[in-house]
Amino acid sequence: MKFAAGSWALILGGSSGFGLASAHKLAAHGMNLYLVHRDRRGVMARIEPEFEKLRGAGVEVVTRNADALDAGRRAEILADLTRVMGPDGRVRTLLHSIAFGNLKLIAPEAPRPHATPHPRAALAEALGVDEAQLTEAADRLFAAGHDGLDGLATPPAYAARFLEAEDVARTIYCMGTSLLDWVQDLHAHALFAADARVFGLTSEGNELAWKGYAAVSAAKVALEAMARSIAMEFAPHGIRCNVLQPGVTETPALAAIPGSAHLKASARRRNPFGRLTTPPDVANVVYLLSLDEAAWINGALLRVDGGEHVSGSTS
Repeated sequence: MKFAAGSWALILGGSSGFGLASAHKLAAHGMNLYLVHRDRRGVMARIEPEFEKLRGAGVEVVTRNADALDAGRRAEILADLTRVMGPDGRVRTLLHSIAFGNLKLIAPEAPRPHATPHPRAALAEALGVDEAQLTEAADRLFAAGHDGLDGLATPPAYAARFLEAEDVARTIYCMGTSLLDWVQDLHAHALFAADARVFGLTSEGNELAWKGYAAVSAAKVALEAMARSIAMEFAPHGIRCNVLQPGVTETPALAAIPGSAHLKASARRRNPFGRLTTPPDVANVVYLLSLDEAAWINGALLRVDGGEHVSGSTS
């Protein structure tokens, strides 16, 4: 299906991961794109070819390398968006894909009081090999994709840096409540389409505790709360708001999470399809929920993970 002329997607965090994949999917179906991203000059050589591919889809593509979290820059972007879209253009889809938060521990690491000894030493002794050699072999094979060895491989290392109140507040705003600012300002400027779709992104860390993820976890929960209220209070204005919960996905944001290799291994072992979620998997759902037929889906949290969350299997 091709979207109607004058349909625009505003994607916050549109240069990689879920944002870029969604841009490609929506552009392929005729939606114009306004992409806000924040990247250093050194990585633009990688990003610009992706933007050129988007333009090759025959849609209008506007990119802005700016801080989407700064109120002054937001005002400038909305003024520019108004100009670019013209009198007949409106934002059909708003995707909040900002991944900027603090990944720090909240307490010093210490042994668990009732933990059993790690089996590596016992296994090395039973095999008659040096424990260091066993660990090296496990690390090498684990890095090569043998996920079942995650328990024998070297555990993740965490920097001894701890969350402070400012870290938490900043992360909750960046990855959570900033969604509301964009929705309110877009609506105040009459930039939304009569039937608009707003998407936020959460993760399984919204209810599971991962080391170093406390601030981001709080941000995801805050985003979900905001999205529910947006779904209710903005519905009379034609705005639907839903939250997508992808499975563990290979993205720059995941790579920044301490212990991400072990998270990926666990996800692949749990997932009924035996693989990680991909950005195009999520982009497909952004597209589907942007269609006219999805108008009655509002205020939902939809898992896009191939059944990863509900599977108890580790085989």
